[in-house]
Amino acid sequence: MRYHPIPVEMFQQHRRQFAQAMQKNAIAIFNSNDRMPRNGDQFYPFRQNSDLFYLSGIDQEETILVLFPNCIKEDFQEVLFIRKGNEKLATWEGHQLDKAEATRLSGIQKVYWLDEMEYILHELLLLAQAVYINTNENDHYRSELQTRDLRFAHYLKKRYPGHRYLRAQPILKKICMRKSPHEIDLIRQAVNITGEAFRRVCQFVEPEVWEYEIEAEITHEFISRRANGHAYHPIIASGANACVLHYGDNNKVCKEGEVILLDFGAEYGNYAADLTRCIPVSGRFTNRQKAVYQSVLQVMQTATQLLQPGVSLEDYHEEVGRLMEKELLDLQLLSKEDIQRQDPEQPAYKKYFMHGTSHHLGLDVHDLSNRYQAIESGMVFTVEPGIYIPEEKLGIRLENNVLITEDGVIDLTANIPVEIDAIEAMVQTSQLA
Repeated sequence: MRYHPIPVEMFQQHRRQFAQAMQKNAIAIFNSNDRMPRNGDQFYPFRQNSDLFYLSGIDQEETILVLFPNCIKEDFQEVLFIRKGNEKLATWEGHQLDKAEATRLSGIQKVYWLDEMEYILHELLLLAQAVYINTNENDHYRSELQTRDLRFAHYLKKRYPGHRYLRAQPILKKICMRKSPHEIDLIRQAVNITGEAFRRVCQFVEPEVWEYEIEAEITHEFISRRANGHAYHPIIASGANACVLHYGDNNKVCKEGEVILLDFGAEYGNYAADLTRCIPVSGRFTNRQKAVYQSVLQVMQTATQLLQPGVSLEDYHEEVGRLMEKELLDLQLLSKEDIQRQDPEQPAYKKYFMHGTSHHLGLDVHDLSNRYQAIESGMVFTVEPGIYIPEEKLGIRLENNVLITEDGVIDLTANIPVEIDAIEAMVQTSQLA
C-alpha cells in the first residue's frame, strides 16, 4: 500500500459499532473482493471490498472477517482469516501479510490462515443461531457477476439451512454514514491531493491539448502523492462532451473558446474525493459562459448551506430544484410558460439539470447510505449542481465536498479555487509563462 498507516483504533471502533447493533447469538461474515480477470493471464489491479476494509483495515485479497460478539468460546469474538504466503508467492507477487502484521493493521488478535478456516468456522457457525451475510445493496448496483460475499452466502445457506440469515448492509449503512475523525482526515487527504492535481491541470491547459493528456497530468499528481489512484474514472470533457454526464472517452482535442469540465478525485487510504471544476481552454470565459458558470456557482453555494442536521435529502433536492429553476429563468433557458406547463413528476428544470445535487462520500465515491435518513452531523456529502446546454456545446458542473457539523457546514474543498476570477488567473498565468 502507498498510503501511510491508518490508526488501528478506527477499525476497532467500526467493529464495536457493528457488533453493538447485531442480534444476540449471531455471527457476521465478510469477504474480500475477487481478483478480477482482465484478459489472457492478466488481472485488474486489486481494490479491497469497502465493507471488509471498513471493519478490518486489511487491504489484501482472499481475506475473511468473522464477528461473533456473543461467542461462548473464549477469544473468538473476532477472527480473521488471511492467505498464507510462501516462497513462490513472494517471488511472483511479493510480500503477503503474516499473522502479526494482520493483527497490527486490524487490532484482531485471532488470525488464522485461510486453509485453517473450514473447521474453525464450522464450529463457530454451530454455536450461532443466526448469520449476517453481506451483499451489495447500493441502490444503483447492477451486475451479473456474483461477488465473493454472495457466493459465500449461497454456500452457507446450502450447508447450514437451519440458521436464520440476516442482512449486514442495513447496519453498515447506519454506521458508515457518520464519519469518524480518522475517516475525515483520510477524506481531507484525498481532497488535498485532488486539489494539487487541479492546480497542475490549470498550469498545463492550453488550446489544442488532448483530454487524455490532462488525465495523464492528474494521474501523475495522484500517484506521486501516495494516492491509490483515481477514486473513479475521471471525466475530462471539453465543449459538447461536457453535456454527457458520464463521459469517459477523454480522447478529444480541447479547442480555443471551449470550456473543459473536469470531474475527478483521488483515492487515498481507500477513501475518495469527488471534485468538479470547469476551466476555459483559452484562459478566459465568454460572457455567456460566465453567466452560466455564475448561476451554477450560486446554486452550489446556497445548496451547501441547506445541508443541515435534521433535513431530509428529498426535501433538500426539491429546494435545490427550485433554486435551479430560478437560475434557468434568468438565463432564458426556461420561460414562465415552461414552468406553468411542467409535469410535477418531471420538472422543467430537469431538461438542463437532470441529476441529483448531493450524495454521501467515503470509502466509495457514492458511499453506502440510506437516502431516506435525515442528515446528521458527521456525514460527508458532495454538492454538485450543473447546467448542460447541448445546443450551445456547453456544460458547467461545480462540485465540492462538505462535512456536516452541529455548528454548520465545513467545506473540505475550500482551498481549491472555484470563483471565476481565480480560475481565469490560474489558467492565464500558465499560458503567459
